[in-house]
Amino acid sequence: MITYPAMLDVSRDLIRFVARLLRQERAARGTRKGTRALTCWFQAVFVVAWFRQRPNLTLHGKAFGLSQATAYRYLHEAIDVLADQAPDLHSALHRAAGEGLPHLILDGKVFDADRCRIKTTSVKGAQIDAWYAGKTSDFGGNVQALFAPDGFPLWTSDVEPGGVPDIDAARTHVLPAAYPYARTMPILADPGYQGAGHGVYTPFKQPADGNGLSIDNRTYNHLIRALRCLGERGFALLTQRWTALQHTTLGPSRIGDLARAALVLVHFEHRKIS
Repeated sequence: MITYPAMLDVSRDLIRFVARLLRQERAARGTRKGTRALTCWFQAVFVVAWFRQRPNLTLHGKAFGLSQATAYRYLHEAIDVLADQAPDLHSALHRAAGEGLPHLILDGKVFDADRCRIKTTSVKGAQIDAWYAGKTSDFGGNVQALFAPDGFPLWTSDVEPGGVPDIDAARTHVLPAAYPYARTMPILADPGYQGAGHGVYTPFKQPADGNGLSIDNRTYNHLIRALRCLGERGFALLTQRWTALQHTTLGPSRIGDLARAALVLVHFEHRKIS
């Protein structure tokens, strides 16, 4: 066996933050001192390194002296602890309104996952894979997110199977709470959200009869897309910094918790929380 040093490119303050949350969780559980394989500090390093670099969890656990079962248990514990710190939708909307944001950006992303054999019935009555997403031609989970005008992520939703369209996921997780705020803080979205309702603005689709859009509608589309495209920055902040979100080998039902945990890490690094 060959050992080698490695460096984790995060601040010590972030590790302290995660370790503090884990310490509070252990105190709430009544965990006795000296009964864990890792201290809160090293569990925080173990988890943040997994989020940052997405190593093989079994080998990653061995590097910290953990069995495979303990490595998974420590990881899931930390995911839950971090996800619990994420803002709920009402809090995120209230804070955005209080900051006077001129608009919000709504977008959805299918986060890649291993194949899942859970079946569902399609609109045509056929049996299909519930977690297969047609828009990515792969398996994954659909997570909705709200972003500030500059693309900074404010909130992420629970996960829906990858086959659920964005508009259906938004109607379940976002729109009922967002409508009252959309009167003064409009929401910009892509064409997949057409029909979302009052306060949600989407580009005009090309007419099916082959005619072109009017100059007014084309100008409107350019303006919407120019503002909305910054939402891609938000998903990049989540997935490029915390690469564990690029593909998960955990159960796809955990993708929503993973996204919220990564959101908390992003908020801490950008000093939105302390």
